[in-house]
Amino acid sequence: MTTAPALAPTRPTSVRRVSIASAVGTSLESFDFYVFAYFSAYFVGPLFFEPLGPVAAQLTAFLTIAIAFVIRPVGAVIFGYMGDRLGRRTTLLWTVGLMGVATALIGVLPTYAQAGWFGAVLLVLLRLVQGISLGGEWGGAILLATEHSSRVKRAFYAAIPQLGSPIGSILSAAVFIVMTIVLPADQLAAWGWRIPFLLALPLLLVSLYLRWSIDETPVFREVVAEGRRERVPFVAMFRERPTAMVIAVGAALLGIGSYSLMNTYTITYGTTQLGFAYQDLLVATTIGGLLQLVTIPLFGVLAARVGSAKVVAWGAIGTLLISFPIYFILQEANFGVLVALMIVGGILPTMSWAALGGLMNDLFPDNFRYSALSFAYALAATVSGFVPALTLGLGNATGFAWWHPGVVLAAMSAITLVSAWAAVRYTAAHAADQPASRVDA
Repeated sequence: MTTAPALAPTRPTSVRRVSIASAVGTSLESFDFYVFAYFSAYFVGPLFFEPLGPVAAQLTAFLTIAIAFVIRPVGAVIFGYMGDRLGRRTTLLWTVGLMGVATALIGVLPTYAQAGWFGAVLLVLLRLVQGISLGGEWGGAILLATEHSSRVKRAFYAAIPQLGSPIGSILSAAVFIVMTIVLPADQLAAWGWRIPFLLALPLLLVSLYLRWSIDETPVFREVVAEGRRERVPFVAMFRERPTAMVIAVGAALLGIGSYSLMNTYTITYGTTQLGFAYQDLLVATTIGGLLQLVTIPLFGVLAARVGSAKVVAWGAIGTLLISFPIYFILQEANFGVLVALMIVGGILPTMSWAALGGLMNDLFPDNFRYSALSFAYALAATVSGFVPALTLGLGNATGFAWWHPGVVLAAMSAITLVSAWAAVRYTAAHAADQPASRVDA
């Protein structure tokens, strides 16, 4: 039998370059997501769904966030197949391209006042395109970073693409902060809201250039050389690792859902119910995001030392403990306390978020890993996409009792904690099923 030739490890400089390309791509995806999240919290209802009334329009605006999450599993199946059959690099060029174009097109949509429901229909369609793109982005970005690195440093490099979320959050919040300062409210509502979406085009060009300039991962090239590509990866992952899929979905829930709760629902809740200035909430969110630029790599280092699943569990425990206190204190908070709460409420879920890629990478073999990571993450994201609407419904049902967001945050924390514990046991039990790749030699 002929053996495949050994593949040389990627040089450290190449690993860093690939990590940058991976993080820049996820930053664009996150920027596009958060632009719409901020947009939906403030503009979507009045501009596109005004005839429904204030409450129904706001709820519909949150549901436009949710539909992009609902369609994500479809994107995960499509791009997971491409990633496991055609390669990680090629697939990620498609995902980032679709996202950038769809986001820019939202910036030129007609509002209800200009074209009736036509603009709302187009908005929903573009959100579906964004969701399909997101379905294949995260898993590929994680693999792009980890499959160029050695096994020892894999957990650290799995954290680097996670920087895309705070970078995207910071950029989008900064854009809105500047716009609220520079433009009067009437001009912002009339045309200024379009600017953040159009900014996706130059960011897209940078992302495409960086991803075009890197090589395919050594791990995928080894899979091809050995003839181990699955004909239908989606079927293989459920046939071989069904339990791992359940664990991965639960482990991802807090990291994704906490962003939906903090950066979308809490902003609306803070302005409409607690009386905070919209700009103050954006500033507090941005400060929390800046801190994540430091904490995510540090949590990546920690994950490389003690294991990704343990770091995910520690983050879930911490978040569970502060779920109710943080919203109780928020009721009477001044701006300084608001910033402190956003930092504390962000840094603990960030532990689970930073180590998530490493945890999920360890759960699945390389021949259907793209499909598995993408689909599990997409399912968790689908659930998380309903967090703002679910929390709003709970708020309406309880008269916006101070504890209602804490219930949602605590529930997500508990699910992720149990899943992380299960991941430790599952990975240890299946360690023998994942032989060391020659790339790591």
